[in-house]
Amino acid sequence: MLIERQAKAPLAAEDEIFMERIGARHVTTFVGRLYEVTPTVYQRLDDALRPFNLMPLLRETPTGHALHILQGRLSPPHRANVLLPLILFLLTVISVLYTGTLIAIGELGLSSPEAAQAAAADLFANLWRGWPYALSILLILGAHEAGHWVQMRRYRVASSLPYFLPAFGLSPLGTFGAGILLKEPMLNRRVLFDVGATGPWFGALLAVPILLIGLAGSPVVAVGAGVVEGNSILYWLAKVIVFGRPLPDGSVDVLVNQLAWAGWTGLFVTALNLLPVGQLDGGHTLYALLGYRARALFSPVMGLVLAGALFFSSAWVILGLLIAFLGRSYAVPLDDVTPLDPTRRRLAVMTLGLFVLCIVPIPLAYNGMSSGLLSGLLMSVSAASLWRLTRG
Repeated sequence: MLIERQAKAPLAAEDEIFMERIGARHVTTFVGRLYEVTPTVYQRLDDALRPFNLMPLLRETPTGHALHILQGRLSPPHRANVLLPLILFLLTVISVLYTGTLIAIGELGLSSPEAAQAAAADLFANLWRGWPYALSILLILGAHEAGHWVQMRRYRVASSLPYFLPAFGLSPLGTFGAGILLKEPMLNRRVLFDVGATGPWFGALLAVPILLIGLAGSPVVAVGAGVVEGNSILYWLAKVIVFGRPLPDGSVDVLVNQLAWAGWTGLFVTALNLLPVGQLDGGHTLYALLGYRARALFSPVMGLVLAGALFFSSAWVILGLLIAFLGRSYAVPLDDVTPLDPTRRRLAVMTLGLFVLCIVPIPLAYNGMSSGLLSGLLMSVSAASLWRLTRG
């Protein structure tokens, strides 16, 4: 490393949190430029500093590279908590069974309204009816988390077990998804990409066939009043493949069964995870691709979310809150200097492209109408004006 100066440079917020968590302190920083940028550079530095209980952090800067030296090292992680993830998983099973049962009762009502009414009167005894949705969505979410888990075991990254999050009627999806908590930073941006991107691909590759099978068994009915699911590019293409035309077409639309709803949900959850900010999988992918430059995209992404809330759907407000909570802090690896190799760069661009294919501008709407905040405001103003006119 060509050292230009030694400085007590300020650390990023993520580094400060990391130091506090492991009980380390910042000793010094060397600023300059590395002669070579390869995955082995950090390993050689770490091997040289380990006997002195020191730890390196390699950071890319606008003018070169920075080497932070910390006093203190990572301790062996505690054994993963098993009980809480198991309890949450079992609760999620009940929650998605409940959601699937509601769909099943709706389907039953098309052929036998009396039987549907009887099933609705005793939902608990009829939870078995929701098994197609429950099994499908749990397979999709499980595949997503398994993708992360496989890569973390491959690179020996300490983490929690997957936490599945039940919704119990608070969401028409029956679940708020699932997540894994990291217990230590990843080694470099290549590891960060492999861990972050594998989950969404595993989940999407399972969601697509489930969606196609579900659509093939779903009836096409006349468009009526009610809540309809929005189109992503992938969902639109799936309906064209199955029905030979885009739906809805103004007069008819597909009435999704449990498998189709699970496939739609799987793609929607994939899109949420691939939002290119912060601690989300899309944030991991973007940071692995661009490094510290990814931080500059936080404001543009928030601007797009605000536009989505105003013009498309008020559901984007929830996304905005999610981004505000998880979007400013990134999973910065120990070696933030080593870039992605050409193959991973191409895969990173494809992963961000998957986000574009899965994102739904209007997730849910009443009879296909926009539910944006701006349209809601205009409707309120119009209603108020009409009320005043009728009052004279």
